Amino acid sequence: MEGEKVNMPLSEPASVISVDSESFETEVIEKSRTVPVLVDFWAPWCGPCRVLGPILEKMAAEYQGRFILAKLNTDENPRISAEFRIQGIPSVMLFRDGGMVDQFVGAYPESGVRKFLESHLPSKADKFFTLAQEHLEGGRPVEAESLLNEVLQLDPSNSAAHLALAKVLINSGRGKHALSHLDAIPGLSDEYESAARLREVLAFQNECEVGGGERFCRERLVKDPGDLDSRFALACCLAAAGKYPDALEEFLTIVAKDKRYRDEAPRKAMLAIFSVIGERSELADEYRTRLARTLY
Repeated sequence: MEGEKVNMPLSEPASVISVDSESFETEVIEKSRTVPVLVDFWAPWCGPCRVLGPILEKMAAEYQGRFILAKLNTDENPRISAEFRIQGIPSVMLFRDGGMVDQFVGAYPESGVRKFLESHLPSKADKFFTLAQEHLEGGRPVEAESLLNEVLQLDPSNSAAHLALAKVLINSGRGKHALSHLDAIPGLSDEYESAARLREVLAFQNECEVGGGERFCRERLVKDPGDLDSRFALACCLAAAGKYPDALEEFLTIVAKDKRYRDEAPRKAMLAIFSVIGERSELADEYRTRLARTLY
């Protein structure tokens, strides 16, 4: 009718999508491998669905891409509804890494939806930490360090970030700055053992100084190749300088000559270096295998 105001439907934001049986695999299952996907199973005739729907959409806009809201009309998509055994609506399922990880049924209040989401969604600090790890794996420590500092601003008690930043600082010759991050890791955390090994790495500098420095140790070894004290000090000097392959070789040489030297200090030193260079790195794998052969 002329002059009558017409309410045009608003377009859905990027964080809200409609899915059906054909697009479910791509838009929900596959996409959940990179970002959590919350699926709202609803129907037009469902009163509680009309209550919950706007709450979910509000959360999707508020969380700004931390998850995607996928809306599926159960009347139009009975196959998917049957596959996920939807018996009552609204029914909401959260998908991560290609599978459903949690769900709830009924028109939860906003506080309930928020609590459900927070128990599963990565925080901003989590996202920064994941990105920092990608930079480290890609050989970009400067970018990783910046992100790790951001993580600790958001979450000062994040032990994983303290450990990762300590490694970056040690590898860049700033071991003294790393100590405060190692001190921030509590004894009951999963990272404590790795932090203890990094403390051993920091001790390399002291061992090097006590031994007289790299040049002096090499001179002594020329005179007496069997001088394990000088070889151990040399290995520590090399480790303190970040020359990890050379340091590992020297430590392994000591293990081969005396497995119990200084209460297995060379073996422990090698484990400490593995923590710094990456437990799964090629260098760590190589020397871990050689160490095992030498010991056993």
